Amino acid sequence: PVPAGLPGDPDPEEAVSDDSSRHGGRGRGFPPERGNWATHVYLPYMAQEEFLELLELLVSRARTYVPSVAAMEEFHLSLSQCVVLRYHWIEPFVRSLRERLAAFHRFFCVADQVKVYTNQNKTRTFIGLEVSAGHFQLLELVSEVDRVLQEFDLPTFYKDPSFHISLAWCVGDLSGRLEGQCLRELQDIVDGFEESAFLLRIQWEQIRCKSGNKYFSFPLR
Repeated sequence: PVPAGLPGDPDPEEAVSDDSSRHGGRGRGFPPERGNWATHVYLPYMAQEEFLELLELLVSRARTYVPSVAAMEEFHLSLSQCVVLRYHWIEPFVRSLRERLAAFHRFFCVADQVKVYTNQNKTRTFIGLEVSAGHFQLLELVSEVDRVLQEFDLPTFYKDPSFHISLAWCVGDLSGRLEGQCLRELQDIVDGFEESAFLLRIQWEQIRCKSGNKYFSFPLR
């Protein structure tokens, strides 16, 4: 059911397609349907050259344990799950986000702890950098994003989130092969990397929302 007070009707020409060959065999967690827009709120991370050098070292080492590991092409820290918005909800959803996030200031966090993750249905495994400082500010942001999601009867974020930036991924649940010795070696690479203390102390300057092929930016003060 459409939440009360949302103006507009769905545009029958708006459609979402899901061609898994376009993103390395990864599929959506929900089936594509005309008028449904996959939507995600996140903090974008713009990778510097030194970060890509660190990433190359980590992926190269991980491939000695799981050859199919591939580096991410874009980097972010999630503030929401991927949810489904109807096309005519996008504008009021973005407006509500903008209002709730307007008071937030720029802040730093440190993401320097290597961790292995799987998605909810265990079809993909990720290597990420978990946040070790700045958790409180991230929880404050998530609290406001969750309130917007609740307005639209959408799922809120995880109860005890492990905030992280995904670095690399592979198909299937291969966490058992990447944890243990591999994970220790990856952490050693991060700890020993000359620029890591500078690189992994990140100042967040904006929040973004991606809905289908639309991007919305919310600058932090």
